[in-house]
Amino acid sequence: MVLRREPTARQVRLGVELRRLREAAGLTTVEAAALLGVNRVQISQIEAGATGVSEQRIRRLASHYACADAAFIAALVVMATDRTQGWWEEYRGHLPTSFLDLAELDHHATFLREVAILYAPGLLQTEDYARAVFSARVPELEPEELDLRVRHRMRRQRLTRPYEVVIHESALRIRVSDRAASRAQLIKLAELSEADHITVRVIPFDLDGFARAASAMTYVGGPVPKLDTVVRDVPHGSAFIDSEAQLAAFRTRFRKVEAVSLTPEQSRDFIDRLAKEL
Repeated sequence: MVLRREPTARQVRLGVELRRLREAAGLTTVEAAALLGVNRVQISQIEAGATGVSEQRIRRLASHYACADAAFIAALVVMATDRTQGWWEEYRGHLPTSFLDLAELDHHATFLREVAILYAPGLLQTEDYARAVFSARVPELEPEELDLRVRHRMRRQRLTRPYEVVIHESALRIRVSDRAASRAQLIKLAELSEADHITVRVIPFDLDGFARAASAMTYVGGPVPKLDTVVRDVPHGSAFIDSEAQLAAFRTRFRKVEAVSLTPEQSRDFIDRLAKEL
């Protein structure tokens, strides 16, 4: 089997899920290897996403692991056999891998939910706003990489998946650039909030319950709930969270944040008022 030099987050997630199934069944890597007629190292490589695995082997392992969740196993098979070469591949070797992983995650998402605290959501940013955000990075980016990051972000915005976002007023008022760019960003948010697949809600400063929205997150729906993912920004890029306990906690957090926010109609009016102030 050919070893991958740099497995994608999706490939790593497949391996993680296979490891979780094995551990839940109480089997060691040696015992799992015996089931497939391979050695322990090959099982470890599969579970690390360092090498591929066939549909036949996934189904054989699932059977031995006593996993009866047909929809979950079918989703794992798709993850293992999908050979999609997405648009993001043109950026491989030019942008950090986390950018490509985010785009691939978007592509396979069934829905997206986001809580934005300091900046307008990346999937709803204008080009000028995105450029200002990336320009604030320390150390500063070279012009070529800055352009690449902006183009990549703009391309990610061609999504038609259901997208719900809750934005705190602070993200609407902070000027990452000048007054004109801020106003253009607010206008774009108001316009996009009318799209059938986009729902925008706002949490004003004077609304009770802000503590529930104290941290930003993006919740990405998978083909089955077990394959959902939460994305958090970290100093080195993006962190993908996928344990069932954490996913359940973030689902609850989003519902609480949503509950204390304005309605979509009230939110659109609120954004319109802010734009007019500028």
